[in-house]
Amino acid sequence: MNRLLPFFPAIFVLLWSTGFIGARYAMPHAEPFTFLSLRYALALAILGSVVLLMRAPWPGWRPAAHAMIAGSLIHGVYLGGVFFAVRHGLNAGIAALIVGLQPVLTTILAASFLGERVQPRHLAGLALGLLGVALVILPKLDGSGDYRLLTLGPVVLSAIAISAGSVWQKRFVGGVDLRTGTALQYFGALVPTLILAASTETMVLDWTGELVFALVWLVFVLSIGAVFLMLYLIREGAVSSVASLMYLVPGVTAVTAWLLFGETLSPIQLVGLVIAGVGVAAATRRRKAKVVPPGL
Repeated sequence: MNRLLPFFPAIFVLLWSTGFIGARYAMPHAEPFTFLSLRYALALAILGSVVLLMRAPWPGWRPAAHAMIAGSLIHGVYLGGVFFAVRHGLNAGIAALIVGLQPVLTTILAASFLGERVQPRHLAGLALGLLGVALVILPKLDGSGDYRLLTLGPVVLSAIAISAGSVWQKRFVGGVDLRTGTALQYFGALVPTLILAASTETMVLDWTGELVFALVWLVFVLSIGAVFLMLYLIREGAVSSVASLMYLVPGVTAVTAWLLFGETLSPIQLVGLVIAGVGVAAATRRRKAKVVPPGL
């Protein structure tokens, strides 16, 4: 596993970027909380079977509760906000960009609750990232179309939720077996999502090829593959370092959405995308320690 670790960040970025594309494929054919409930139920069934077959260790009730709380934030609130926004018209690239502010938010939360150090460049990066996001969304904030409180609000909440969930995972769930911990996370995400689906949606699915493809991809590649990678990276390193990978996601998602769906950004929005990425990258970049020659 340690030999493969250097490749995990790049794999994680590529896989995580496809989550926004999966939402774009699925949302014309399903309501967000209904789709996510089905996704979490399938992931839970698969992981539950793996846990039982491999006799993975189960944690005590307190770590289990923390794992479910982390899951409700990382999966329930985060993905619920993204899928809701995409369902109501926000394009995948913009959703990824706003959630892309998560690295700096996570860094600040990690400083408060995990003791990870925050430097002035973190705050400067947050300001630069916010400027980039503003350049992307302000030109179209006319109260209509894709850019409105109904779509932007849930995505902002998603960025906050996954930041808080990552810190919660690092602080309270680090010693839990990844297999049982991930299964508990999906249970924690399934309960509120299913309640929202039953109370606010029709729970009717349009079983098209696109929906089936999105469901299979998101369950196996994202809910199991990418999430296992994220949790492993969080466990093996600083939360802020793992979060810094997210600044690559908006650019990858925007390019993929352009290739697959023809989603476009204006020149000023492209400038904002670059500025946001640079800001977050600068805020989360680790400085190399100086090597002092022996005898000095």
